[in-house]
Amino acid sequence: MKQFLKTIILDNTIETYLYVAGAILFALLIRRFVSKYLAILLFKLFAKAGKNFHKDSFVNLIIGPLEWFLMLLMIIAALDKLTLPAILDFKLYHVSSRRFLEIVANGAMIIVFIRLCIRMVKFFSMILEQKANLTEDKADNQLIVFFRDFLKVLLIIVGGLLVLRFCFNYNISNLLTGLSIVGAAIALATKESLENLIASFIIFFDKPFVTGDVVKVNSFTGTVEKIGLRSTRIRTDQKTYITVPNKQMVDSILDNVTMRSQRKVELRLEIGLSTTSTQLTTIVAGIKKILERDEVLSKNVFVSDTGKNAHLVTVDYFTNMYQTNDQFNDTREKVNLAVIELLRTEKVDLAAASSDIVVHQKEN
Repeated sequence: MKQFLKTIILDNTIETYLYVAGAILFALLIRRFVSKYLAILLFKLFAKAGKNFHKDSFVNLIIGPLEWFLMLLMIIAALDKLTLPAILDFKLYHVSSRRFLEIVANGAMIIVFIRLCIRMVKFFSMILEQKANLTEDKADNQLIVFFRDFLKVLLIIVGGLLVLRFCFNYNISNLLTGLSIVGAAIALATKESLENLIASFIIFFDKPFVTGDVVKVNSFTGTVEKIGLRSTRIRTDQKTYITVPNKQMVDSILDNVTMRSQRKVELRLEIGLSTTSTQLTTIVAGIKKILERDEVLSKNVFVSDTGKNAHLVTVDYFTNMYQTNDQFNDTREKVNLAVIELLRTEKVDLAAASSDIVVHQKEN
């Protein structure tokens, strides 16, 4: 039996193959249990930060990349005990097969590790979002989303640098020096993207609007659904989904409808010239009485102009900003119907209604 185990196949003994196969099989069997146990330990470590966060949610979030990381680590450690057979030791495009395997192994480890870090960032962002949801200020929510995306991009860049360093033995310091030299050219080539990135920081710190606000910009009106590193996503009042570069959101004249203290309604009545001043006084007093409603905060009714075509009665009133669109439209409808009924009761016609058409027939 010992002689059989000492038999050499492809530069390795059968005993070594069995040890490696056993180690890999053992890693496959225990990876789920070990990764789950480590995930629970990590959760306990961050329990104070996320005490309201469910343990199962955290474990399910990171167990996937953690499981792959541990499995790859044990498999690489087991395969390292094998001697690369001479038949498989060759060069392809000046790269040896041994070096190629090292590149693949290191690259896989780095990718899985970065993926695990990204999941951890997502976990902390979910904790912070839970705390931010307890406050009325929506600026915290958009700041969390911004830095979550920013850290993801940063981790991906770090992962790329690690791949260059440990897979291709590239001197990162030389790369950074080179980047500083071509930085001006890159800045010019990506000028618009950099402007949008800087604008995103302005939005987050100056806070002209936050996620959930209704804004009007570039003739579009809608609700801000997401503020990203490059652009802002808006759901318009026509239910379309538009993307506006952050630079335009900062440079354009933006009307934050949500920040209005009141909502204004304008009504212009063109009264026929046959209407007397007494009737006009009665109409103005009647409209003021109609506007004596709980949802109307202030009002302004007066005869603003007169001319050869009509008397103009201007009606401006403001409603509570916290009304929904349906409530706001309902108020406008009730006021308009009441004004129409007032004009009918006082037998006052609008200018268009009092126009007469006279046809003269020429005598032969």
